[in-house]
Amino acid sequence: MIKRILQSEIERGIQQFPAVVITGPRQGGKTTLARIIQKEQSSLRAIYLDLELPSDRQLLRSPELFLRQQAQRTVILDEVQRMPELFPLLRALIDQNRRPGRFVLLGSASPELLLKSGESLAGRAMYAELTPFQWVETGEAEIWRHWYRGGFPEAFLARSDEAARFWLQNFVRTYTERDLPQLGFPATADQAQTLLQAVASLHGNLLNYSTLSSGLGISAPTVTKYVDFLEHSFLVRRLRPFYHNLGKRLVKAPKLYFRDSGVLHLLWNLRDRNELFGLAAIGNSWEGYVMEQIIPALRPPAQAFFYRTSAGAEIDLVIADGMNPLASIEVKFADVPSLTKGTYLAINDLKTPHNFVVTPAAREHSLREDIVACDLSTVLGHLRGLGLLR
Repeated sequence: MIKRILQSEIERGIQQFPAVVITGPRQGGKTTLARIIQKEQSSLRAIYLDLELPSDRQLLRSPELFLRQQAQRTVILDEVQRMPELFPLLRALIDQNRRPGRFVLLGSASPELLLKSGESLAGRAMYAELTPFQWVETGEAEIWRHWYRGGFPEAFLARSDEAARFWLQNFVRTYTERDLPQLGFPATADQAQTLLQAVASLHGNLLNYSTLSSGLGISAPTVTKYVDFLEHSFLVRRLRPFYHNLGKRLVKAPKLYFRDSGVLHLLWNLRDRNELFGLAAIGNSWEGYVMEQIIPALRPPAQAFFYRTSAGAEIDLVIADGMNPLASIEVKFADVPSLTKGTYLAINDLKTPHNFVVTPAAREHSLREDIVACDLSTVLGHLRGLGLLR
């Protein structure tokens, strides 16, 4: 069984907050983790309800009566966005009895969930985002399988790459045919599939809504709304630019990444790992993969950005605390990386005290006194040592 890094943090939250809200993509492991906590923390006397099951929803025909009867237990509500009307009641019950660990709420991060829980449980809940398996959770020897298949448990643990691809095909089909419509996505499944293919072609690049809208034949505001849906359901990430030096002419458009490399590779129609290694865009895939091993693990208040100016200064990832840049990371798919003038300009602009170049397998060495080239494991160790990662 793969131990999830967030488990101890969530368990601490249950001991401190009346409610813990665990969000993340469908099939990412939220239910499994909640069940493990339910089993291992027997003192919680937890009761689990899946709100997608009619039988469990029936138990909440009179929700106030039912939940009051469970006042001394921990109630786990899975897919809680299916019953948004519960949030005002949960707030009222918590205000009457602020005992820690009353509720654990699991949701697939619909805008409805984020809005309702944000309004109703402010100051009453701890929030945790559970991603699919991170590489550090799977074991360092698994990096190539993890990169190709992605981190969704069913795909990563599949008996073969072919079986993983079959699962991902069904995941994407369910996502476009059922999950997006449940979020209120105002387009057909075919339109959603076309959107995913178009967005996948932009992975690792600046997101130009006008260009994307022209290619899809729909308006730029509609495209923006559609991408919002993809982001709210944790399928894509829009990485914002870092506005460090207001005297520079800075790029203002976000960069776009698919959050799971396995989904990306499916949408790129890769049939095996050999096709990945022969791909012209392999550097874009590696860049997005590295991003998703770092960004979800950042310890607040650290935040992630990229940096680019019209003069050509550019770096893939900037980790900052407010307006204070702490570290920069350039991602290269090369064992002997060479940096461009733009990278050096960006580091000079940012004046980051820690700078890294991440490659798949480079041994740690200095490219300059203030720039270290290394592999993913090493950079994660450095960032953890700086207190930037959980």
